[in-house]
Order: sequence, then structure tokens, then C-alpha cells
Amino acid sequence: MHDVLRRWKSAFDDHQPDAMADLFTPDALFQGFGPAVLTGRGAVRDYYEAVPAGRRAEVTVLHTYTIGEQVAGGFAAVTFSDAHDWEARVNLSLVLRLHDTGWRIRQYHVSRVEAEH
Repeated sequence: MHDVLRRWKSAFDDHQPDAMADLFTPDALFQGFGPAVLTGRGAVRDYYEAVPAGRRAEVTVLHTYTIGEQVAGGFAAVTFSDAHDWEARVNLSLVLRLHDTGWRIRQYHVSRVEAEH
């Protein structure tokens, strides 16, 4: 989980949509900020291509688990930001699957965290 999220953060911060898509399984389920559930690497790539360059992510892994030797998951707190004081805090849940090429994201779900008043 830590390694996958380290690579995810690096690709996100450097605005590399192809590298982002490569972190996912070919049949990945993906739900970002929008309500639609996207499927597959192509949809993931298109999603990240549309993210404005210059955005960054700060990631803190909160919890991890394994199910056997080929499935793992966990939760992270992520704060997205840019140089124009835009910020969004989310909870991120992931399910990972081990493939011949290493761990890949099978399921990705973002839940926005609203600021407390």
C-alpha cells in the first residue's frame, strides 16, 4: 500500500496521466470526485488528464489489510492542493491486486471530507 501510494503521489504531482493509469488493473473500478463510477485504465487516464497541472497530493496511510497473498486494501487521508489556495481533503479507499507486474489498484474510491464549522 505504501509503495503504490508513493508511486501514485509521484505520478499525480508530476501530472503524468499515463503513469497514473499504469498503476491500475485493466478492469479497475474508479470513483473520483464525480458521481460516476469509471472502469478500466483508459477511463482512469482520461480522468487524470483532465486534472489541472500543478495540483499536488499529500497522502497519509491510515489503515492497511491483506486478504490472502494477492489482495490488499486500505484507507488514506489525502489533501489535494494547488498554488492558488485551492484545497480538497478526501478519504481514499483502495483495493489492490497482485499481478505479474506488481501490485495494481483494482478499486479506488474518494469520499470528500467537509471542513468542520
